[in-house]
Amino acid sequence: MTERTLIIIKPDAVQRHLVGQIISRLEGKGLKLVAAKFMQIPEKLVRQHYAAHKDKPFFAPAVKFMTSAPSLLMIWEAEGCVDMVRRMIGSTFGYEAQPGTIRGDFGCSQRYNLIHGSDSPESARDEIELFFEPDEIVDYELSDAPWLYSKRISPKK
Repeated sequence: MTERTLIIIKPDAVQRHLVGQIISRLEGKGLKLVAAKFMQIPEKLVRQHYAAHKDKPFFAPAVKFMTSAPSLLMIWEAEGCVDMVRRMIGSTFGYEAQPGTIRGDFGCSQRYNLIHGSDSPESARDEIELFFEPDEIVDYELSDAPWLYSKRISPKK
């Protein structure tokens, strides 16, 4: 089943010039980009996004970090993309993430972790709704979708 996931390339990745490399990995995997916006996320939105963690000690530092510089927010789409992207991202912090993952290859901080990816299809829906209007999402077909997703290809006539 086709899913969508929210990806946020966080301020540390933007400041470290990693945006292109991260997008390249997602594209190379075969995911379809359906929306993107570059923005300084307002504090109110960051607080809403991290509301489940409001009583945890890392909440205030996370809000300060996420509002410190711009982020790139994107929606990616593919069958099973939530789980696929979570595996590509790696463990929460780079110092413990496996090599070959985004955090494992580019991260070493014990506080900043470069990228956010939705942790379930349900949270993806909520997060996408928080950051994007429906008319900001573009629905289109990838010309190589049959090759990427094992869809039937019609024989030449």
